[in-house]
Amino acid sequence: MSSTNVWDANLYDEKLSFVSQFGKGVVDLLEPKEGEKILDLGCGTGDLTHAISKSGAMVRGIDFSAEMIEKAREKFPEISFDVENAENYRTEVKFDAVFSNAALHWMKQAGKVIESINLALRPGGRFIAEFGGEGNVDFIIKGIGEVLYQDYGIDVAERNPWYFPSIGEYSTLLEAHGFQVTCALHFDSPTPLADGEKGLNHWLDSFADDFFPEFSAKEKKGIYEKIRNSAQSALYKEGEWVADYKRIRIIAIKK
Repeated sequence: MSSTNVWDANLYDEKLSFVSQFGKGVVDLLEPKEGEKILDLGCGTGDLTHAISKSGAMVRGIDFSAEMIEKAREKFPEISFDVENAENYRTEVKFDAVFSNAALHWMKQAGKVIESINLALRPGGRFIAEFGGEGNVDFIIKGIGEVLYQDYGIDVAERNPWYFPSIGEYSTLLEAHGFQVTCALHFDSPTPLADGEKGLNHWLDSFADDFFPEFSAKEKKGIYEKIRNSAQSALYKEGEWVADYKRIRIIAIKK
C-alpha cells in the first residue's frame, strides 16, 4: 500500500464512528451464518468484525495499520486480528466470504488486492464490499488542492492516496480475476461529521496525512482553516460539516 497515513485509533472511534455505523448495512448484505469462515479485509478497530461474529461465524480481521489492530485486539480479544497488507495477503484458510467496508479505496493496486481476495475464497465464495467510488470527497480534495497549490506550489495529484474507481472499472477488474459480479451500485452518501465546526478538522487529521507530510501541527492548523473556507459553501450546512461521499457497493461470487 502506498499511503503513509498515520492512524489515531482513538480519534477514529470517538469522532469518526460513522464509518462503522454506515457499514452495518453492508453486514446485512453479507448475511453471515453460523459456522461460516469470514475474512474482514481492512477491519479498522474491529466494530464490524465483532458485529459479524455475533452471527456465530468464525471471523478474522486484517488491517495494514498496527495502531488499528492493537485497538481492535483491546476491544475484542476473543476475535483474531492480524496486521496484513491486502495487496499480498496469502492464507491457507479458504473463506466462505470476504467482507470489506471503507477500506478498498486506500489500496491503489486494486488488481493485487482482488487477486488476494480470490485466493482467500473457496469456489462459490462471496465478496461483499463498500468503498469510495468515482467522485468521492471531490469538494474536499478540491479544497486541499487549491490551498496547497496557491500557497505552496504543491500538485496534490502526486500525493492523493486514494483509488476511487467507477463501477465499470472495478467490475471489469473483478471479472478479469474470476468473479461474477451480481450487484454493483454507485450512490451519493452525504455524511455528517461529528463535532460541529471541528468536524472537517477531525476528518483531515484522520484521513489526509499524505497531503501534508512536511507541515507541522501548527502549520496544518492554518492550512485547515483555508481548506474550510474553500469548502464551506458546499459542505457546511446548519452548523455541521457534511462530507460529499460517493460510494460503490459490490457483491461478487468466485467462479
